[in-house]
Amino acid sequence: MLFLQIVFIILTAKVAGAFLKRLGQPEVVGEMIAGFVLGPLVLGFFFPDFHHALFKGDAVTQLKVLSDLGILLFMFVVGAEFRMPEQHAPYAHGKVLLIAGCSIALPFILGVAIAPLLYSTFAPAGVPHLGFNLFIATLFSVTAFPVLARILKERRMLDSEVGALSLMAAAVSDVCAWVLLAITAMSLQLDRQWQELALRLCGLAALCGASFWCVRPLLRRWIAHLEGRRTLTLLAVLVCGALVYGSITEWLQVHAVFGAFLFGACLPRDQRLLNMLVERVEHIAVIVLMPGFFALAGLNTTAATFSAVGVSLLGLVLLVAIAGKLLGGALGARFAGYSTPVAIDIGVLMNARGLMELVVLKIGLDLGIIGKELFTLFVIMTVVTTVMTGPLLNLLQRLRHARQRLGVQ
Repeated sequence: MLFLQIVFIILTAKVAGAFLKRLGQPEVVGEMIAGFVLGPLVLGFFFPDFHHALFKGDAVTQLKVLSDLGILLFMFVVGAEFRMPEQHAPYAHGKVLLIAGCSIALPFILGVAIAPLLYSTFAPAGVPHLGFNLFIATLFSVTAFPVLARILKERRMLDSEVGALSLMAAAVSDVCAWVLLAITAMSLQLDRQWQELALRLCGLAALCGASFWCVRPLLRRWIAHLEGRRTLTLLAVLVCGALVYGSITEWLQVHAVFGAFLFGACLPRDQRLLNMLVERVEHIAVIVLMPGFFALAGLNTTAATFSAVGVSLLGLVLLVAIAGKLLGGALGARFAGYSTPVAIDIGVLMNARGLMELVVLKIGLDLGIIGKELFTLFVIMTVVTTVMTGPLLNLLQRLRHARQRLGVQ
């Protein structure tokens, strides 16, 4: 049954991805929506017997293992791709940090403000207020670095000033979000044992330091010594490294994907190495394993979210999510000296959440910080904020062209 599951999930994801691509959306958005469709709210509602037969308990457990491997490998490649483009080095300092800081701070503050309301309605029993509030605030702070890169690439904006600024600010905000998530995850396990929390934070800091000052130079020398030979051996070592790092961060009470991302980020900045990882690791993770992750996200949704209170809170979450990121990014760009039109474009781009938000949500669900009701609510927010990015940019461009034709500056 597992193999039939995989076939059905991949076909559904690819059909949905191709359809959404024709509508001007990144293919990954269609795959995200396909996972939602495969859940109990759509497939389970219209074809309950087929849904039950396809997603039985044991098969879903096996699918979870594959999806966890897929997301770990994907985050490993995302970490390897994380860099400040050299051609835009002047923007890699104050302006990017200002935009990233504002696009994190405002959503974070708004998230902390509404977290108590969400806690009283959706929080699982026994979850500490501090951990829940931190997690909700982190959810609002995420920008989808990988999805944003695809949006910019498909719109031919990667080399533009707006595109470069947005992408680098998204990268910085994602790193900050991962740090916040790591602190949240560790604090949940400790029940006010702050000394142990401090030790684990020191362990995480030591791992980060060793990665960039010891592991990276060793890998750089070894890769240079190979001179393009024994690529399969190199690939095997790197994949094992990602798995080992995932195990270490899991032992530190942080999710394994943080370790995979960290190991990818500490790799030498070698374009040939990155191309090999994209061709041999990312393609397998994205085509075969990631659709399973989206399907599992869909399977964890529930209709219980759509009570009268749930629908009202969904509206509030959408409002806070969109306003926080759009205004935060735009204000940061204005403070950095950019014009209002450029600032608004940057704010719109920073509002795309996509895959990274789903990863953070899945971690929260695994850790027991949130239940399926709140998970469903934020999945909907993730899809809406990602889907609206392209059309909103198109609308802004049309409005500006119309104003230019009318001679209005």
